[in-house]
Amino acid sequence: MARRPGLSARLKLTLSYVGFLALAGALLLAVVWVFLLRYVPDNSQGLLGISPNRYLLVHTFAPAAAVAMAFLLVFGLVGGWILAGRMLAPLTRIRDAARQAGNGSLSHRIRMQGRRDEFRELSDAFDSMLEQLESHVAEQRRFAANASHELRTPLAISRTLLDVARKDPSRDRGELIERLYVVNTRAIDLTEALLLLSRGDRGQFTREGVDLSLLAEEAAETLLPLAERRGVTLEVTGGPARTDGSAELLLRMVTNLVQNAVVHNLPTGGTVTVRTEEDGATSVLRVENSGPRLASDLVPTLTEPFRRGADRVRTDEHAGVGLGLAIVHSVVRAHDGTLDLDPRPAGGLLVTVRLPGVA
Repeated sequence: MARRPGLSARLKLTLSYVGFLALAGALLLAVVWVFLLRYVPDNSQGLLGISPNRYLLVHTFAPAAAVAMAFLLVFGLVGGWILAGRMLAPLTRIRDAARQAGNGSLSHRIRMQGRRDEFRELSDAFDSMLEQLESHVAEQRRFAANASHELRTPLAISRTLLDVARKDPSRDRGELIERLYVVNTRAIDLTEALLLLSRGDRGQFTREGVDLSLLAEEAAETLLPLAERRGVTLEVTGGPARTDGSAELLLRMVTNLVQNAVVHNLPTGGTVTVRTEEDGATSVLRVENSGPRLASDLVPTLTEPFRRGADRVRTDEHAGVGLGLAIVHSVVRAHDGTLDLDPRPAGGLLVTVRLPGVA
């Protein structure tokens, strides 16, 4: 925004220093006059005929006072300019860093040295903001690149299938239609997942009373056939866990957690336990599943977009599009909650969601 030019902060501080010095000098002269010169007799003899009178003292003191005041003004201008420059030097570094950030360079850091003061706290806060902004921008770039790649894959497959069908008219159309249907379904699922993730990040939804225990039962009922096909025992326990939020988003959160627990499980004899409870002013949802052991350094990356399972690759048709836990994390964050992922010593994962309860 265009602004009219004005005095710099350094010049304003300098003038403030000069003003304070001039005021202090004037007060000192006033004190001398009030408490000293006014009591000196103003006559030709002076005090007892041997001391100078007021006229001589004033005319002798006035030039010296004027010189002192002039020196104070000059000293205030020079000293104030130097002191203001030293005091405002940290702001110059912060300004330069802000300009570099505005030009797209988010890797620059101020890293101001010295003891903690207002400027040091400001520079530390600015460095922290730049670090978070750089991380967010990098995450968004990775997400955009991955989303473009994921969306391009089904389109490329569809084009290949159509090219093959065009060059070979005798090819079975039923098989072609079936394969195109599968590819198209996956593209639609990916697009809906991206839209849902964006909706959760924006946090734009209507809040209403929701019971996580009912959502857990609904998700378990929906995914029970999948669990039976994979030989996984699915169990829902616990009591009511009420919170305020979007029933649609929270149902998708619970469904994603349960589906993830069923898919990433043991080949046979696996278990999934869903438990809901209220812990004071917090509603808690826990989803625990058996499965392969997970490395501790892998667990924090599972909520990143397009991460699929322990090996981060698609293992079968149920592995999804790699946005399951990313959507869960987005929904939990939009509802002012917390998401904790803890690897089980025996293998598998324990996911704990904590949301604000209903007052």
